Amino acid sequence: MNPVETWHAEALGAQAVKALQKNGFDAVYVATAAEAADKVLSYIKPGASVGFGGSMTVKALGIQEKAAAKGAVLLDHNAPGLAPDKKLEILRRQLTCDVFVSGSNAVTLEGDIVNVDGNGNRVAALTFGPSKAVVVVGANKIVRDLDEGFARVETYASPMNNKRLDKPNPCVKTGTCEDCQGETRICRVYQILRRKPSLSDFTVVIVGENLGF
Repeated sequence: MNPVETWHAEALGAQAVKALQKNGFDAVYVATAAEAADKVLSYIKPGASVGFGGSMTVKALGIQEKAAAKGAVLLDHNAPGLAPDKKLEILRRQLTCDVFVSGSNAVTLEGDIVNVDGNGNRVAALTFGPSKAVVVVGANKIVRDLDEGFARVETYASPMNNKRLDKPNPCVKTGTCEDCQGETRICRVYQILRRKPSLSDFTVVIVGENLGF
């Protein structure tokens, strides 16, 4: 990022962190993806069970590989070669894991976290269950308010993820949400985390780089 982009990421990041903290979340800003990876790994101990929400942000940080190197037990439902029943078993085990690591579709300057899921495994784990939840968010996902958050899902995150997953949905052709009704629709469960869930240990790491969709 150039100096102007870096300044803008820091300025928005500071606002987002302050708003998240006001809403009860533990929230921090780090300048780089490498710092974000170190922060996430600080919560992962040898032998800990670590679940992943399928985030491209987390994948870009290499958290799975680094957590495995620390001796963590990975609960990754996107690991290659999994049979459907094994995948479902891992999805369920993620709900009670030691650390759940995820991205988010948007974080608002009002301190809201916005997510849209297909299966609902990510939003379920972020609501209740894991001993520790860690959400990593690139500066590109900071938006003004909830309207902008859901607009971001419709015009960017959802079409990009549909393309990534090779789904035959209309947004793959148009580049924006068409509110499709088919069985392959991946936008099914809509979540707003307005305050930290009461019984959750929840950290948000805002990163001064563009990460994920």
